[in-house]
Amino acid sequence: MSAIDLNSDLGEGIGEDAAMFGIVTSANVACGLHAGDRDTMLACARLAAAHRVNLGVHPSYRDREGFGRRDTEVDASVLARDIREQIDALRTAAEAAGTKVRYVKPHGALYNRIAVDPVQADAVARAAQDAHLPLLGLGGTAIQAAADRLGVPFYVEAFADRAYLPDGTLAPRSLGGAVITDPAVAAERALMMVLDKAVPAIDGTTIRMRPDSLCVHGDTPGAVAMAALVREKLLEAGVELRAFV
Repeated sequence: MSAIDLNSDLGEGIGEDAAMFGIVTSANVACGLHAGDRDTMLACARLAAAHRVNLGVHPSYRDREGFGRRDTEVDASVLARDIREQIDALRTAAEAAGTKVRYVKPHGALYNRIAVDPVQADAVARAAQDAHLPLLGLGGTAIQAAADRLGVPFYVEAFADRAYLPDGTLAPRSLGGAVITDPAVAAERALMMVLDKAVPAIDGTTIRMRPDSLCVHGDTPGAVAMAALVREKLLEAGVELRAFV
């Protein structure tokens, strides 16, 4: 039987967190630098504990104004410090809620940058190493190489609600069709990713992948309906939903 994790970016002050926690198996929680605060982290940690959902750190550049979606030049030591700060913040909330932080999945521009930038990728991997946490990200990229080099467990993520470029990276949000909003299309792509280990890129070429986790963004329009349909179709196809770590 095939198995897959279903994750979502939550605690960002957008969307319906409580409903999403009833659908996903892992939750990537904003830790204050692009969105969220002490109260939202605690609320998410409590929801994760109640629904037995794995709790992950969703760290960002220090960019609340740009919601963490602006590419940023930052010294590697400063970036590593900022990642550790966000890990510590969510760990404090998790402890108060009686649960634990299980992994790290970077957010937005940082996520895209560490796919191609070995220096920033190394900083993120070192922060995860220091915290003894695995990483979730794009397979075959600079962040996986950095994780492998440092002995940090790495899990591969795919996106049901995002289009891909032919090189396997995510299509920029500024590009038409980059964000998928039709739940049926997202569910179809999710099945392809899990069962066929492939998905078409934005130019029609085929991208091969072996994902450990699928993401439906919490701020995608209609995210709850989309995540629910993705879950439903996966279960109908005999795919087991379980946390990747």
